[in-house]
Order: sequence, then C-alpha cells, then structure tokens
Amino acid sequence: MTNKFLDAMHFRHACKLFDDSKKISDEQILYILEAGRESPSAFGMEPWKFLVITDNDLKNKLRPACKNQIQVSSCSHLVVVLAAIESVKLTSNDIKQRFLKKGIPPNKLDFYLGLYAQHLKHILNKDENIFHWTSNQTFIAVANMMTAAAYIGIDSCPLEGFDKEDVEEILKIDPKEFQVSLVLPFGYRVNPQPKQLRKPLREIVEFM
Repeated sequence: MTNKFLDAMHFRHACKLFDDSKKISDEQILYILEAGRESPSAFGMEPWKFLVITDNDLKNKLRPACKNQIQVSSCSHLVVVLAAIESVKLTSNDIKQRFLKKGIPPNKLDFYLGLYAQHLKHILNKDENIFHWTSNQTFIAVANMMTAAAYIGIDSCPLEGFDKEDVEEILKIDPKEFQVSLVLPFGYRVNPQPKQLRKPLREIVEFM
C-alpha cells in the first residue's frame, strides 16, 4: 500500500530554481499555511507570523538581502517566517489570554503564569534569548508547511542565508515585536530532483 506521506517526503527537496511562469493557487497556498497554523509550539504560544509575498518588485528588492539567491525572485510565493518577541513576554496580555482560552480557571491563572515564568526564566530575560527560543519553534511550522506543500506537488527551499536586519528593514518589521527567522520560497521546480541522499535508518536510530 502506497504511503502518501512518505511519498511527499521523498518528493520534497531544496529546490534551487523555480519556474516563475507557474503560480500556486490561492487554495493551495492556504492549505500550506494552514499546516503551519496547526503546528505545535511550546506552551501553545504559536510564536510566529507568516508574511506571504507575491509582489515581484518586493521579491526582487529582497533578493540582494538574501545573498542574491534566485529562489527568492523566481518562486511563486515567498513566505517570510517571523519569530515573536513581545507577545511571549510576561508583560504581554497575550499569555494570559492564551491560558484562559485553554480553559484554565481565572483563579489558577497566576499559578500557571508562575510555571511559565519559572520554566523560561533564563529565556525571557532578554530579546536575544527569546528570539533563539521562538525561532526554534518556527522551524516546526516550517517543516510542516514544506511537507504539506510536497504532499500536493509544490516545491520549497528553506533559506537561512540572508541579512536579517536588511530583510527586517525592507519589510518594515519592528524587531521588538517580531524578528525574521527564515525565508521560505514556494513554487514549482524547473529541473528534475537530484537523487535524495540520506543515511540508512540503522545509522541514526538506536532502540534502548
């Protein structure tokens, strides 16, 4: 029996050149973004935001800030993944609202806020540490979006090669609120997929 999920994993690769004449439909990009929205995150904070760029002029403007990588301008949709900063801080009302939405009784809210603060006491003390933590969370959403894209025959290529400050300036992002975690182009490949190289399972798995 064909495993469609593994088929998608085998289909996915880091696409180096997209066909700029082929565009992803609105329905397809929303399917991909929904996979990101549904992704798990620590404490259920969902510390991310996805900027979806289709404007060619803006993609071309961003390309030099992304090491001039052609994927940025040739893709159909460029998703700039942001990691939250302010909204995960104890001073943010977002945390209280999230705990309340989870069904935590108001009289126990302080207890759970205390657990949150204690667990993250070495993270919430400065923005640099917060970014490291929330950026790691975004990678879960990124992986799910890439697999969802592959599942419907759409290519992707996660990019960490970019000038963070330049991208944030171009997109007018307030680094106190959000910071750029990853640049993620989606589209359709031009060239055939190269042979996928992976270590055998026996080399990376140990049952104990």
